[in-house]
Amino acid sequence: MKVTEHIAKAKGKTQFTFEILPPLKGQHINTLFKSIDALNEFKPPFIDVTYHREEHIYKDQGNGLLELKVIKKRPGTVGICAAIQSKYKIDAVPHILCGGFSKEDTENLLVDLDYLEIDNVVALRGDSVKSETYFTPNKDGHNYANELVQQITDLNQGNYLDDELLNSHATNFCIGVAGYPEKHMEAPSLESDLHFLNKKIKAGADYVITQMFYDNQKFFDFVNKARAEGIMVPIIPGLKPLSTLKQLNIIPHRFHVDLPEVLIKEVIKCKDNQSVRQLGVEWCVQQSKELMTADVPFLHYYSMGKSDNIKQIAEGVF
Repeated sequence: MKVTEHIAKAKGKTQFTFEILPPLKGQHINTLFKSIDALNEFKPPFIDVTYHREEHIYKDQGNGLLELKVIKKRPGTVGICAAIQSKYKIDAVPHILCGGFSKEDTENLLVDLDYLEIDNVVALRGDSVKSETYFTPNKDGHNYANELVQQITDLNQGNYLDDELLNSHATNFCIGVAGYPEKHMEAPSLESDLHFLNKKIKAGADYVITQMFYDNQKFFDFVNKARAEGIMVPIIPGLKPLSTLKQLNIIPHRFHVDLPEVLIKEVIKCKDNQSVRQLGVEWCVQQSKELMTADVPFLHYYSMGKSDNIKQIAEGVF
């Protein structure tokens, strides 16, 4: 079932969803299933599965030369999605990136997903590889997420890269895209960021899921500005509870989001990570309850592979 169909079916009731990371290469998928098992009681209509880009590392060959190796530490997004739908009968939503893919690679991935009866995707540009300062697309790849959305939309209309195909099958993907209540780190302003978000909607995106935020007013303002820009698709808030003292600096640096002053002061008072984790749960419960009063379609939690604090939050909200 499509994400938009889940929204219609719920008839205004806010639902619980979450996002998971593929396990590190070498780990068993059962480690992931344990996290899902812990949250399954809250009846998520879908689960997002991230896709992680390749990494470039240089290995010393012992003769003064370095060899470039391309590795993927968290493969398996498509396989995990298929396993989730088979084991739990819950819709899985794979993330698809521009980075690391040619247009042909993307089309082949979408064909695989269609064969597996996976109805939903989230289309993202993705970050640059760690060795690059700025994003560089693959040869014959997409520069921007709206271009990726357009390719998926084209496939939904039966238009493949090979225009000589006859009687081609049209896919039927529901397309999600990212939104940034405090703007994308590379955007010069929130207004320009909303302009480019609208380009993704016009290319065929069906809903928006936001980056994490810790001040609900930032989300409400973002939604109001998006509506003023003509963006009328569902906007789903993404939430990530604080869990360690280091995140007080890591999250603003990595994701370019602000933390409310009152939250910062409370974190500073914490003596250890356990107390920060509990504070993060309490803050996220408070955020969630306020968002529910605004009739958001879903509360989407970034679990980062850890389910215990997300479970605590869900118990306090749903």
